[in-house]
This record gives sequence, C-alpha cells and structure tokens, in this order.
Amino acid sequence: MAMVAVLHADYVADNLGKNIVKSLGKTEEDQLEATIRRGYLLTDEEFLSQGVSGGACAASVLLKGGEVHVANVGDCRVVLSRKGVAYALTNDHRPSREDERLRIENSGGYVHCRNGVWRVNGSLAVSRAIGDLHLKQWVISEPEIKKLPLTSDCEFLIMASDGLWDKVNDQEAVDVVLRDKNSIESCRKLVDISSNRGNIDDITVMVINLQKFVAN
Repeated sequence: MAMVAVLHADYVADNLGKNIVKSLGKTEEDQLEATIRRGYLLTDEEFLSQGVSGGACAASVLLKGGEVHVANVGDCRVVLSRKGVAYALTNDHRPSREDERLRIENSGGYVHCRNGVWRVNGSLAVSRAIGDLHLKQWVISEPEIKKLPLTSDCEFLIMASDGLWDKVNDQEAVDVVLRDKNSIESCRKLVDISSNRGNIDDITVMVINLQKFVAN
C-alpha cells in the first residue's frame, strides 16, 4: 500500500508499489528493508528520467511475515491506532529537523526560513522527496524505514498527506476513525475537518484496517 502527495503524484502512485513488490518474491526477510529502499530509489531514478520538474512526497506500508514495514520521504505521515492511542510511525522530513538541516548543509546546501517556513535553498519545504531534479543533491529520495510487529492490539493505520496533518493532529484523526467504524466515511470526515479549518492544500487520506491481517 502506498500513498503520495504533491505534484506528479500519479506517476509515483503507479510505480512505487510495483517497484517494491516486484522483487519481494526473491527477498529474504532480513533483506526487506533493502528491497523497500531500492523501490524508492528506483522510482526516483525513473521519475527523473522523464525530464519533468516538480516532485512528490510518499509513504508506504508493507505487511509481511507478521510485521509492518513503514517507509516515507517528505511529509506524508502514517499513524497507527493501538488500543485507541495514536502512534506516528513516520517522522516528517522537513528542513527544520536538525539532522536534515545538518545533512543538507554538509552537502553544500542551506536552509532558510521564509514567512515562518523553513525551505531547502530557500525553495522547497520538504527535505526528502521523489523527483525535484533541481534540488536532487540535497532533497534525497532515501526513505526512513520503521519495522514493528503486527499484534492483536494494532487496530488500523491512517496514511495521509500534509493537507490533513497540517490541520488535524494524530490523536484527533484516530478518534474520528474510531467513532465512525467506516473507513470510507472516516476519510471523508477527515478531509472535511481539514478543509473547514482553512486548509487549501491537496488532501489524500487512506485508512487500513489491520485486524484482518492479524487474523490471517
């Protein structure tokens, strides 16, 4: 499962999952992280070969061997509900993160705050993404990957773009899904909440029920 946000999202949505999955059959369990990483880097390479400008943030979830493997570049976020409590499984890649700022500066770039938003070379507000050729030396497509066991208290995941998270916090989003008990309706309500609070960015939201995977 993969979701993406920002410009050229369709290309990444169509190819990221395929690039991760196509080599899974011949992958040992301890090589899954390397396989996911290759999927992101290959998607970035293919995207850049199109010769187009712009880029996309992305997050993905791989359920295999009783474990959840979560990866991301940029500010798409994956949140787990465990016994009704929200746990962010990803860490947004923004130039304001000290480790990201240092990485960018050590490779010859800089971060600058404009109108309250930190940007890479005064331009992009995320520090990792697929695409963005003109900033590729600093805006890398290397994902951060987290692995955790899939246990019976893992209820669902919310995957969403920053269009949601800029206006709705993690626990509030989990509470909405818990109240509704209908994934599609919950997604609609979360989009409406963010829009009603003044969001004008694109919003992508996905809810994944983990209980059926636990049962299997």
